[in-house]
Amino acid sequence: MRFIHLLVIGALIFAAAHVYRIKMDSTARTEKVLRLRAEIREQRDAIASLRAEWAKLDAPHRLQGLSDRHLSLKPINGTQYDSLKNLPERPPRMFRPGEPDPIGAMLKTIEAASDPDSVTGSVPQPEDNQ
Repeated sequence: MRFIHLLVIGALIFAAAHVYRIKMDSTARTEKVLRLRAEIREQRDAIASLRAEWAKLDAPHRLQGLSDRHLSLKPINGTQYDSLKNLPERPPRMFRPGEPDPIGAMLKTIEAASDPDSVTGSVPQPEDNQ
């Protein structure tokens, strides 16, 4: 009978230690979750402040003032454009209108020579086990 009592007391001590360990693990995980939430909140605040700063720096009236101050740009006039008849001649064609494109022909030759079933990268090609 005493052996059973000792066995039950030992089981109770083991169960209490196990429950205590579970409680400590859950407390540690809860603290970790709270720290992560606080870090996420800090990062979101930092992102919000950076977005506000970007909006301030990207404001059109600020950029206009900077361009007026630092660049010697002038407004575009309609008279700055030339007529179409004053454009240079179109460069000569490398092939006649009825002939196939030589670069396109080279690409088709390269595509025909390559194996379409080949696998690229580090992915091994599956083997057929028949």
